[in-house]
Amino acid sequence: MAFDGLFTKAMTEELNEALMGGRVNKIHQPFKNETIMVIRARGKNNKLLLSAHPSYARVQLTETIHDNPSEPPLFCVMMRKHLDGAILENIRQFGLDRTICFEFKGKNEIGDISYKNLYVEIMGRHSNIILVDKEKGTIIDSIKHVPSALNSYRTILPGAPYVEPPAQNKQNPLAADAQAVLRAVDFNAGKISKQLVSSFEGMSPLISNEITARAGLANKETLPPAFLAVMEPLKQGAYSPLLIETGEKSYFYMIDLPHLSGERIKFNSLSSLLDRYYFGKAERDRVRQQANDLERLIGNELQKNRSKIHKLERTLQEAENAGEYQRLGELLTANLYAVKKGMNKIDVLNYYDENAGTITIALDPQKSPADNAQKYFSRYQKAKHALVVVQEQIEKTKNEILYFEALMQQLESASPRDIEEIREELAEEGYIKARHVKKKKKTDKPVIEEYIASDGTLIHAGKNNRQNDYLTNKFARRDDIWLHTKDIPGSHVVIRSDAPSNETILEAAMIAAYYSKAKESSSVPVDYTKVRYVKKPSGAKPGFVIYDNQHTVYVTPDEGKVMAMKK
Repeated sequence: MAFDGLFTKAMTEELNEALMGGRVNKIHQPFKNETIMVIRARGKNNKLLLSAHPSYARVQLTETIHDNPSEPPLFCVMMRKHLDGAILENIRQFGLDRTICFEFKGKNEIGDISYKNLYVEIMGRHSNIILVDKEKGTIIDSIKHVPSALNSYRTILPGAPYVEPPAQNKQNPLAADAQAVLRAVDFNAGKISKQLVSSFEGMSPLISNEITARAGLANKETLPPAFLAVMEPLKQGAYSPLLIETGEKSYFYMIDLPHLSGERIKFNSLSSLLDRYYFGKAERDRVRQQANDLERLIGNELQKNRSKIHKLERTLQEAENAGEYQRLGELLTANLYAVKKGMNKIDVLNYYDENAGTITIALDPQKSPADNAQKYFSRYQKAKHALVVVQEQIEKTKNEILYFEALMQQLESASPRDIEEIREELAEEGYIKARHVKKKKKTDKPVIEEYIASDGTLIHAGKNNRQNDYLTNKFARRDDIWLHTKDIPGSHVVIRSDAPSNETILEAAMIAAYYSKAKESSSVPVDYTKVRYVKKPSGAKPGFVIYDNQHTVYVTPDEGKVMAMKK
């Protein structure tokens, strides 16, 4: 990845082309560090995402749908008050820094023209979104408040003057010539890539590494041409947004970077590139925070039940010796005449043995001969009863393990809304206290994700047990096609057709494999059958079903293809 100053320049140009002169229609703040502005421009509504996330800060147009809180945060309220209905007059970047200023013209409470600037500073954990009164030069509000105790150079609080981030006083790489490149580098000092980043504004190690890779053994003859060759398409605005999958890591940039080997995926815009790159990343981070306690609970339950299985299996082995206790009791009864109180063992003829050998029976010297025999019969009865109970317990514990493995898999692909449904389910099942869960109305239906196959057929997928139960048992028609990964925890998927094409079945199977524990595997087996052959056993755990009359296909999950089908 590299949302550096050069990428910020390209994004600023893209946003100017799409949004200039547009009117602000809606403002939302779905998450603590992110806002979305709906700006009507060029005859369409454009969703502008502004993020001050410490790890995923960025500015882009987005097609991603987010759930908004029932009560807007204070910063969102202030944004609506000052920018709702305003006209976006300009979008500019501070040099090649990662700071973008959106300039708005609107009206204040009494109807007079007013001007507001919205600054988005992309600076890692110091990223911020700051609304400023342009005429006064003071901060109206910011998504993150920074008092003077934390930053003596810049106080970011309502009413404080807006101070630009400190200048780095570096050279503009787009204006540099061969001599400027040579002056910026000390070839004897080594680490040419780092020297370029330190000397030129807006450059990240990613593009600096591309320059040094093209230069080969970097020297006065090879470095300047390589530098200028990389900068040329950036000067011309000849962008070709790419996502590069190297296997270990993903990278994005607005030009190709040949020094990185791997699969290259092209995009029509920088924003669509970022939608793909960041899909799920920021959300996964939020989900991890929201679901930390659930993940810990589920992990503990899994560990507890796996340990329980081992203990039960040992108990089962002991219980399987029930017949031996019965034989010892009968042999002892047959030889009571030879047993004297105070004996701790006796050797008797084992008439169960074809070779008529002897067997040693342990005795309790404190018990009478009859009581010793009764002790073995009691152990026999107890072991026989335990055999049934332990087998039932083992089956129940195995189901518990399958249930929690499925929940753990669901957490991996869950959205914040899915987390709440999982939390409700755990409360209903008695694993967490119900009073800690905000209950929904019984009439509320789960929201099922929709996908569209290449031939236009609708495909639905559940992402947690509540959604799976609703999709399979209530939403789906009896002759719809139902899919699930074979013997692998995963989502229920339904094709809204009784006779889908083979291609649609494979596409639906890919969705099922993608939302399963085998997401990172290849050639994943996926069963499919009609919904009429899928049954939920009485008393079964949420999401658990049995099915028959199935066929199996093998697919390899592809995130890009799954996201392309998402409605």
